[in-house]
Amino acid sequence: MKTWFITGVSSGFGHEMARRLLADKNRVAGTVRREGSADDLDLTWLGHVDVTDLPKVREVVDAAFAELGRIDVVVMNAGYGLFGAAEEVSDEQMQHQIATNLLGSIQTARAALPHLRAQGGGRLIQISSVAGLAAFPGASLYHASKWGVEGFIEALAGEVAPFGIGVTLVEPGGARTSFAGGSLKIGQPLPAYDGTPASFVRGLQQGLVEIPGDPVEYAARVIESAGVEPAPMRLVLGADSQQAVTAALRNRLAQVEG
Repeated sequence: MKTWFITGVSSGFGHEMARRLLADKNRVAGTVRREGSADDLDLTWLGHVDVTDLPKVREVVDAAFAELGRIDVVVMNAGYGLFGAAEEVSDEQMQHQIATNLLGSIQTARAALPHLRAQGGGRLIQISSVAGLAAFPGASLYHASKWGVEGFIEALAGEVAPFGIGVTLVEPGGARTSFAGGSLKIGQPLPAYDGTPASFVRGLQQGLVEIPGDPVEYAARVIESAGVEPAPMRLVLGADSQQAVTAALRNRLAQVEG
């Protein structure tokens, strides 16, 4: 039995991971933004926080460690997608996307680190995306948040390895969660982008784009990775993610080599 701390357990990967972990008799501390949004989960501990509130994030993480003692795995999962061409997105949408996906994850990890060091180790798992390594027109602000958190986590892994803290980036492709249907935000469409590569995201919100990945399988893979030593730096999930990441990295290498 392990104790897990997962941000954003009301839906998506966070919800599925919490459900599976609880069924296997693990202790699960979860966070939600809205009261009552995780009532179907018999969580060991529940915190209410919007991860854009950085002081509150630290307060909630500190409280979870204080009440539960040792926490073995901390999962930075809370986040959402903001799609649309760069100029279709409002200033407020841009700021909220970065505050949630990037700063919220960074602060959760920073708040957990003193506790993980004090207990002699643990595991940090960042739910990223294929969008953290491959970029597509129509998702520039989402990519900004995911590429930013990838850089932070990869550097952090080297910083905390001497303390027995393992770090993993999870990079799933498309998965049948609430991402596309519920939490996904779209900028205000501009006619100039009709029929351009950036316009594909409009079909995603309308359910016109097929999403292949199984969130149940992906959640199981993430949970399994927490028992692997040393911690895998990356966990790429889904054939679509594997193909897109491989192509992106090959193209980048070709560009570097000239």
